[in-house]
This record gives sequence, C-alpha cells and structure tokens, in this order.
Amino acid sequence: MTKRRIAKIEEIEHQQMLLGRYTVAQFKNGDKLDRSVYLLLSRIHAQGPMSIAELSQAFHRDVSTLQRQTTVAIHDGLLERTIDPTGSIARKFILTPLGEARLKDVRDHAVKSLENVMEEWSDEDVTTFAELLHRFNASIQDYRETKAN
Repeated sequence: MTKRRIAKIEEIEHQQMLLGRYTVAQFKNGDKLDRSVYLLLSRIHAQGPMSIAELSQAFHRDVSTLQRQTTVAIHDGLLERTIDPTGSIARKFILTPLGEARLKDVRDHAVKSLENVMEEWSDEDVTTFAELLHRFNASIQDYRETKAN
C-alpha cells in the first residue's frame, strides 16, 4: 500500500468519525428518538416483521442487547410483537402506527437537515456522494459478513 493511499484512508477514518459524531448530534436535536431505536424502526420498516434472532443477525448484536432495545420501543408504543405471518412459532416485531409516525418525523427531519447542508452542492455532487457512500456501506457490510470473522 502506498503512502498516499494510507494517508487517504486515514483521512477517510477521520471523516467517518466526524460523520458519526454529527449523526449522533442530529438525534439529540431531533425529536428525542434514541438512535438505537431509530435503527431498529428503520430496519423493521424496510424489511418487514422481524424476530429477535433476525434482528440479532442483522445488527451483529447479542440477543440481550436487542431485548433491552425492543423492550424500550414496546414500552414507548413504537413496536409491538405479533405472530409470524409465515407461520413460524417465533414472535415478530412490527411498527405500531405511532412507530411509523415517529420514524417518518425523524427521517423527514434528517432529510431536511441534509438538504440544508448540501444546498450549495450540485446535483452531480449529491449523486456521486450518494453512490460512493452506498458503495462504502456495502463494502463495510460485505467485510463484516465475509472477512471480519
């Protein structure tokens, strides 16, 4: 690996750290929805009903952590347990109408914030950034699933 490539990867690491910090701040300034609950709601919204085991696999988290997070979300009225629509004995989590509404509100707030931040960016720059960020996240997921263990 060249020195230039190492320096650029170090810069990416630094920018990723800043992005994580700014993203966490967004959740503190939004509608007070905990980041871990937001991630749960987002995944279930995108994928459909999920069991605790499926959530554990999707998030690479232990079941006890997800039990705590889902319990909070249920207590707050954002998730509910339901019978698996495929007939499995496992109970699945689904979003409640309140969960759907809160997820939409937080997501709308995040999108509006990003629109404001990138207001001066060209459409081409926004498209390129979205494509590269998608590729970066896909590479991270692929690495976690195939090479990290």
